[in-house]
Amino acid sequence: MRPEVRKCLISEVCLTPEQADIYLLVNVEGRMDPPGMAARLGITPEDARRLADSLVDIGGFIEYGQTRYEAMHPRFTAVNMYRRMCERRGVPFGRNKDVDNIGVELERPYEDARTNMAGRESQ
Repeated sequence: MRPEVRKCLISEVCLTPEQADIYLLVNVEGRMDPPGMAARLGITPEDARRLADSLVDIGGFIEYGQTRYEAMHPRFTAVNMYRRMCERRGVPFGRNKDVDNIGVELERPYEDARTNMAGRESQ
């Protein structure tokens, strides 16, 4: 995944750098709990939960049970988070090629993580 994806999440979707890191981590690694996020990113589990909850609020994640978070398909969530940002800021929503490219860039790692996760869960 190219570093431009993180930059675009911050500049176009208006995520904080920390939200972008959590969003990318769960997209690429698969369903995860806050302690797992925290360990991977060097933050506290409380901060990881707060950041993940904020991504649920803006349409980037769904809460899976009460302890884990999952990203929905990135082609959907990137545009969904962008649409919600436009609504919050009162700016017209329209097609944004950079935001569309987030989903394109994350699609393969997203699908690979879910394929690998399904194999681990069936063992």
